[in-house]
Amino acid sequence: MGKPSSRPDSSSKADKKFEKKLQFYAKVRDTVASLTAKKDITKKKKLRSRQKKLKAYDLSALSELLPELKAPKQPTAAADFKLNCKSRQQLILKEGKQLSAVLKHPAFQADPLAAIHQHLQSTQPVLDEKPKKKTTNNGGKKKKSKKSKASSGPQSMDI
Repeated sequence: MGKPSSRPDSSSKADKKFEKKLQFYAKVRDTVASLTAKKDITKKKKLRSRQKKLKAYDLSALSELLPELKAPKQPTAAADFKLNCKSRQQLILKEGKQLSAVLKHPAFQADPLAAIHQHLQSTQPVLDEKPKKKTTNNGGKKKKSKKSKASSGPQSMDI
């Protein structure tokens, strides 16, 4: 960016070039500054609109009116459980003892399937399933059957 001054007669031309270059760099600097300012403004606008959207979806006031539900404490412990070598060995020992206790139980020895069924009934939640109505392909409308006169049964022919 230095000013070239090799000859005295071309100094006016070099001065003009140098001034032009300086003007160009100043213009570029101003443009970059204005673009960054615009970029900052758009970021702020996006942030404001995002915050407005979050306020629109804020249902905390509604949660005060609803009754509180007690969350089960067991699933959180199961979710935090990490299976590594040591915990796997402990789990295998625990499950092995449980299996041997089940096999020795008199109810299981008498009727294994009934014992398993009873265990599942007592531990699993009951699902209320209502039988679904059968629907036809035409949206539940009944078709009227058309009987032809020829095939409507035996008819006597009088001559």
